[in-house]
Amino acid sequence: MKTMLKNLADIQTGYSFRGRLEYSDSGNVRVIQMKDLTSDNIVDCHELIKIDMEVLKDHHLAKKGDLVFRSRGINCTASILLEEIENTVVSAPLLKIRAIDRNKVFPEYLKWFINQPESQKFLQSRLSGTHGGMIRASELAELPVSVPDLKTQMLIVEISELSEKEHRILSEIAELKKDYISKLLINSSKGE
Repeated sequence: MKTMLKNLADIQTGYSFRGRLEYSDSGNVRVIQMKDLTSDNIVDCHELIKIDMEVLKDHHLAKKGDLVFRSRGINCTASILLEEIENTVVSAPLLKIRAIDRNKVFPEYLKWFINQPESQKFLQSRLSGTHGGMIRASELAELPVSVPDLKTQMLIVEISELSEKEHRILSEIAELKKDYISKLLINSSKGE
């Protein structure tokens, strides 16, 4: 089945703060910003800043399984929130994507699909503005999404994660090998 993202998920613009975020140790709300999205497309909640602000409406709050989309710049990808967090908002210009029905589509699958080259090509064609461009929520909503059955979605996600893990391990091995050879050659140049 193929449909548009807007039929599978609610897409909401991140909370727009009126000024600079003022950190507070005793803050009652945590904020997800661009810096909290890792290169492997996970939301890192360990260093979220805390701020003091009025209690927000429930629809502003982020939840486990939400996707956080980088709407600006060259790299317009989605990251996933893997942990349950309380009183946390996604800040603008990020977008929050929440699967409407997890019996129809897994958030992990949506993350994978959005980050695929075909989807990225679609999104890049919709960039507007200056300084790397921006994807509006209405344009992201039009992304065509292929939706296989849940079992197939989970297999795709698992295979993708294993492939990424293999890539990281091979990169680490290559770096260790490079360091080892470099040390051998340095020692050889010293006659050791």
